[in-house]
Amino acid sequence: MAACSENNKNNQTMKENTPVQEVAGRKNFGPNHSLMTTPQPCVMIATWDADKTPDVMMAAWAGQYDHNQIVISLSEHKTTDNLKITNAFTVSFADERTVKESDYFGIVSGRNVPDKVARAGFTVSPSPNVDAPIINEYPLTLECRVVSFADGILIGEVVNMSADVSILDEAGRVDLSKLKPIVFDASSLTYRSIGDVVGKAWGAGKELDAE
Repeated sequence: MAACSENNKNNQTMKENTPVQEVAGRKNFGPNHSLMTTPQPCVMIATWDADKTPDVMMAAWAGQYDHNQIVISLSEHKTTDNLKITNAFTVSFADERTVKESDYFGIVSGRNVPDKVARAGFTVSPSPNVDAPIINEYPLTLECRVVSFADGILIGEVVNMSADVSILDEAGRVDLSKLKPIVFDASSLTYRSIGDVVGKAWGAGKELDAE
């Protein structure tokens, strides 16, 4: 997206011209560095082109936007070409079992290698809910419709989430210890595994609240 590229250039110029006061007692990096929010989820975006050839790319700048929406920052890719055609996509999550293939999807463009999904040894099934492929080798998938896509910011409505039974716990919930998702560490340019459970959400802080 040309507008996105131009905005990024303008933002970079603003950062370079803004004086930064150092925080005492800490190493100060200023605004010009690769590390902003880390770790980041390794989000895998799958789309069709006009000939129903599947494409997958990895995106690190993504997150939940609302209770049923996801937001992703995208520059111009084969994926953005496809989104203009189908107005739909699926999102999956790279895991420990698919590090090599997922990284491959992030470094090879579908414009240059149209059959990169097949080259990675992956297979697809058509989503029954949106005009996009489901990558069978990723056990957790969000099926999404495009809500808006402007200035490089993609917002999608999640119309369905499906999970392979192999990653569910006894209560039928997604179990991250079975999914084994990886995250992108921008500080060291590496992928890392999700760690152990260290506390209960909306529970660990009750001890302090009671004081």
